[in-house]
Order: sequence, then C-alpha cells, then structure tokens
Amino acid sequence: MNIAGRSFRTIRVGAAMVAFAGVALAGCSSEHPSLFAEGRIEVGSKSDQPGTSYSPHDGEFTGFDITVAREVLRKVGIETPDFEGVLSENRASDLHRGDIQLVAATYSITAERMAPKSERGDGLDFVGPYASTQQGILVRTEDAEQYQRMSDFNGKLVCVWKGTTSAAELKREAYSKIGLAVETDARTCVRRLRDKTIDAVSTDQLILYGFMEDESGFAVVHSLTFGAFNDYGIAMVKGHREDCRKLQDALMEYARSNDWDRDFQNDLPKVPKAIRDEARPTEDDIDRYSCRDRPGNAQAAD
Repeated sequence: MNIAGRSFRTIRVGAAMVAFAGVALAGCSSEHPSLFAEGRIEVGSKSDQPGTSYSPHDGEFTGFDITVAREVLRKVGIETPDFEGVLSENRASDLHRGDIQLVAATYSITAERMAPKSERGDGLDFVGPYASTQQGILVRTEDAEQYQRMSDFNGKLVCVWKGTTSAAELKREAYSKIGLAVETDARTCVRRLRDKTIDAVSTDQLILYGFMEDESGFAVVHSLTFGAFNDYGIAMVKGHREDCRKLQDALMEYARSNDWDRDFQNDLPKVPKAIRDEARPTEDDIDRYSCRDRPGNAQAAD
C-alpha cells in the first residue's frame, strides 16, 4: 500500500463507534493547566522493545518512540523530558492517576481510546500518528522458511501480551486454530521464543523488526502482515487541547522534514524501505486523528 492509499484508511473501530451514533461530541468541558508550564514532563514509555521504546540501563531510554517524543517536546520548550517504564495494560490508568502526563509507547490510536469517558471511552487525546504498521510475526531464524501464511500457524503457540491490539486481533474467530500464550510484557514473549516454549511472537511489525535487530536468532516473516494498520500516537488525558495542538503542530513540522526519515532509519535499520514508506504519516493523517474525540470529523469544542 502506498502512502497516498494509506491516508484514506480508517483506524480500528469497535463498540465505541456505536455509542457515537447520534450523540453530540462531549468535547472538553474545561481546560486544565498546561502540561508544559513547569518546563518538565513525565512520559510513560516501554522498557522492553528495542528499536521503538527500550531501556537498556536504568533511567536510559532509546528507540523511535523516544526520539519522536523528544523532538516534538523540544519544539514546545521541553528540553529534557523524563521517561519511565509503563506496561501496555496500564497506559491509560497511569495517565488518569497522574503518575505520568504523556505516553509515547507504541500506543495505537483507536476510537475507543479517543472517546470521552462519558461515551465509555478511555478519555484520551492523541497526537499522531507518528508511525503506522500492521501486525506481523516473529519466529526463530531456523524456522522461518516453514511459515508463509497465517494458516501455517494453526496448531502452533503464538505469544502476545496484555493490553495490545495484537492480543485482541488473534482472539478473532478467523485465528481460532492458533494457540495463544498471553503474557504480561514483550520481554517474556521474546524469552519464551528464545527458549523454544512457543513457536512465534506476534505484535506490530515495526516492534518485531526491533527485536530482530536486537537478537540475531530471530526473523520477521517479511511478507506476512495482517489486521488493520495501527497508528501510533502520543497520548494525554483530555482537558489539554491547547497543549495537544501545540504538539500536533510540532509533529507535523517534524514529519514533513528529513529528520523523520533519518531518525526512523537510525532507530529501526532493519525495516525495509517499502514498510518504512507505509509507516510515515501524512499531514492529513495527523490532522484526522490528533486532539479529537473521534477520528476524522470537526474538532470538538474545548
């Protein structure tokens, strides 16, 4: 799929979209103090995904999520954001508790996550996408040739982790013959693949290329992608639309520059060019999904 075609896709939708029908947008009833007022900010990120969001040493974070967050925050005056680890299943709850102010952790933008809590959503605003990817499969290099299609995994055990769109996708009836091992985090799935207690790991393909770069014994099945595109965004709780739009402008500036290509290739060098081209957002993509209560319509009132 080329970039022009990708810009017209829709993000993953579910029960929350039914709730939207005939319901006026709730918007943000009041604007909270700026997240940037004190010149520092806590950003939740993954600690176990090389290439996208990784903490090889205590307090040190690397990867494309981290690079993007630093670049856009620098453009709004935050020179040294603080990063801390967050689990996929805890991203929304950690934001609402105030433990962190932003999440940059391969967090897919979905209608349910964008919807206000009054509409049974997660009550989050996103800035993005800053990258997009379908789901894929990681296997041991020695086994790679035997897997060409999803049906080749029937009767096999595939590892996913909690709180991810990948875990939800593989529970669909179409994949009922594939055995699922559901773990807490990526690190456990990768260890089990190395130890040969599972046959494959499945999550977003960009994440898998990071694992492939990190360990020589793993291979991404390049031609095997499935599911809808997952569009990564930087998340915050609703009530900060002014801050959100500042970050949106910063991301648009970053995404149209050569810096996006340079940083993507530096952080994810094993990703083929065709997949990298699909991953890059257009300005229409960013406008469609940023700082909204639902994708693709007029901005909700503050």
